[in-house]
Amino acid sequence: FNDSGKNLLVTSLPFLVLRTLPSIKDRIRRRCKSTARLEGKVVIVTGANTGIGKETARDLAQRGARVIIACRDIAKAEAAASEIRAETGNQQVIVRKLDLADTKSIREFAEKFLAEEKELHILINNAGVMLCPYSKTADGFEMHLGVNHLGHFLLTFLLLERLKQCAPARIVNVSSLAHHGGRIRFHDLHGEKSYNRGLAYCHSKLANVLFTRELARRLQGTKVTANVLHPGSVYSELVRHSFVMTWLWKIFSFFLKTPCEGAQTSIYCAVAEELDSVTGQYFSDCQPAYVSPRGRDDETAKKLWSVSCELLGIQWD
Repeated sequence: FNDSGKNLLVTSLPFLVLRTLPSIKDRIRRRCKSTARLEGKVVIVTGANTGIGKETARDLAQRGARVIIACRDIAKAEAAASEIRAETGNQQVIVRKLDLADTKSIREFAEKFLAEEKELHILINNAGVMLCPYSKTADGFEMHLGVNHLGHFLLTFLLLERLKQCAPARIVNVSSLAHHGGRIRFHDLHGEKSYNRGLAYCHSKLANVLFTRELARRLQGTKVTANVLHPGSVYSELVRHSFVMTWLWKIFSFFLKTPCEGAQTSIYCAVAEELDSVTGQYFSDCQPAYVSPRGRDDETAKKLWSVSCELLGIQWD
């Protein structure tokens, strides 16, 4: 694709996700089969007030974990937490404020979490935005890059020592099949020269894959693993910024995964016993999946790491 995105039509992102529409057979077969219990484990799930994040939190709470729902919309998060507590009987479902579009909020969340919680075993970087009209975060980052990549990059950095202290521990990053359409445009990371919201989403999802790859490399020997996943084509609120995608989602809703089905690979990466020592991998439908060539570019991953640290004003060696 050229930088202007003229070779990627508006309909190409829907094509990327609709081509993976699951069959009914797949929905039944490709569920997380692990029966692992999580009593005594502490989990953070970002964006868990709705969609696959909420279903992930629900499942982990059912397994006995202490679940921190980290969200920007506190009212929706409290409603989700109340529902999960009532359904699972697990009263250890806690809501904390986290706005990934504001590094000040991310730092405040991490500071409060580290003061209140002595352990962290699973970090699920689930929250995300998709197909937003051009806008910037509180720190001046393009919204998709800022929320989907840089926000979770900073959050992971701030919490990593606690994860290491509690190892074995896991970091799970939610990406997308759309990473196949992405590239890291270092000369225009914030879309100020040209902007296509479909491409911006793809770029940010590629950043998730590259971040996970480099993070896993750096964490070798720590017993903290990092894996990334595509949840599938899920009927959720994520497409609310696009009339075309909202329309397509309604037409094809029967073929789309429910949020519960979409959460299965996140849950699998968080709890499956066979993944205890697996790291740096990309999953879809609870099994390893193909990563685009750009998603396997180690030099780009290292450069993105360096640039991300510079943008966030952190030193992460």
